[in-house]
Order: sequence, then C-alpha cells, then structure tokens
Amino acid sequence: MSRIQTVFSSLKANNRKALIPYITAGDPHPKHTVNLLHTLVASGADIIELGIPFSDPMADGPVIQRASERALKHKVGLSKVLEMVSEFRQKDIKTPIVLMGYANPIEAMGRQKFTQAAKAAGVDGVLTVDYPPEECKDFIADLQANGMDSIFLLSPTSDAARVNLIVNQASGFLYYVSLKGVTGAANMDVQEVKTRVAEIRSKTNLPIGVGFGVKDAATAKKVATFADAVVVGSRMVTTIEESNEDNLIANISALMHELRAAIDGK
Repeated sequence: MSRIQTVFSSLKANNRKALIPYITAGDPHPKHTVNLLHTLVASGADIIELGIPFSDPMADGPVIQRASERALKHKVGLSKVLEMVSEFRQKDIKTPIVLMGYANPIEAMGRQKFTQAAKAAGVDGVLTVDYPPEECKDFIADLQANGMDSIFLLSPTSDAARVNLIVNQASGFLYYVSLKGVTGAANMDVQEVKTRVAEIRSKTNLPIGVGFGVKDAATAKKVATFADAVVVGSRMVTTIEESNEDNLIANISALMHELRAAIDGK
C-alpha cells in the first residue's frame, strides 16, 4: 500500500478528511522550503502538494504565478525540487509528497530519468497539469513501475466520457477543480461542487479531493462534508507572500491550524 493510500485508509477509518496544502518549491526562498514542509506536517497536513516552479503556469492564477517567479529568480528547477524532497525525507518518511507542475520540466529532464529520480527522492505522486490522459500512458506506466501514483484533475467541464477515461488511469486520489478558470479565480458554488463530486464518486472508489477555490476555513469546512480531501493552494501562497522572514513559519502554522480545526469540525 502506498503512502497516499495508507493516509486515506487511516483517515477513513477515523471518519476524518485529508488536508492537502500546496506550496511552491523555492518560494519565498529555497532556504525556507524544507522547513515549511515540516511546519505543514506539524500543523495538520496529511498530504503535501509541492509545486514545481515553471515560467508559464497556465492553470495558475496571479498568486501562484508570482510564487513561481520568486522561485525561478533563485534558480529553483526540477532537480532542486527533488533535492528538497530528499532532504525532507531525512526526517519524515510518512507524509506523502505529490509534485504538481507542467510537462515541460519533466520532458526536459526525460520522463524515465525523472520518474527514477523522483522515486529515489521519496516522491509519492505526480500531478502534471498539461499531460492529457490520452497521451501519457507511458508516463503513467513509468510512475507505476516506480511505485508512484498518477494524480489527475477533473473539472466542471469534464464530460462523462472524459471522467471515465481519467478514473480508469488515475491512482492515489482524484483532484476535482471546483471552478472554471485558474487557481484562486472565483468563489466556489459549494452545492454545485457537491453534486459533481457525487457524480464522480459513482464511477470510482478513489478518494476525491477538492481545490482551486478553497479560500478560507468556512469553505474548507463545507467541502469536508462531502469530499475526501480539501486542497488549499492560493491561500497558502498568499500567506507566504504577505509574510516576512520573522513571521513566515508562525503565519503558515496559524493558517494550517485554522483549516485543520474547520475540517475536523472543531
């Protein structure tokens, strides 16, 4: 059983939902990333999405775009991200890490070289925004051969045929994008998202996480009533952006505790 499966199995047994924060590797500075990862875990993260900085993050809104820009100024590329995961693994061998990014850095490294390096670093899953399921069967096979899950996005515009295609290729969990547009673009229609998640759940036993529109604890609490995981990205990155070196860790910890309490219904 993979680390991701183990987490969801344990949470389900205890009637709890996963909190999955997202941060961009190297933001606000590479020296902070590993400490931030440990802070997220200490503050209630069940799984962490670690963004690979990219120059053209087309699915991301301005907040995460700026995070990539800050990281790229410090020359944080895919190899450096894997080094950060490896360093994190020196102290934490339990918390799943999912890399989230785009195809270009992976193709530049070489898909097989990437999957082997990711496994060696301790990566548990990969979500590549612009690898369509119709064209990445070899990549999925490489991930599976190296014991990693292939995470896919589903959106409000995904029709029944595409949902079926994705649920048959995905592993680990499914990530439902709660709104049309980029990350942090609009307020979530919770009832509509709930309906769509129920439709997807009828086609798969995979856990379903919801993100792209979770801006506060109140929304997180609502989403946790029907989703298996709550993914928080832009709000995490905004907190990083608005913090300084002295209060960064404290601010992230406070936000995480707030989200954790809301998701747990406390």
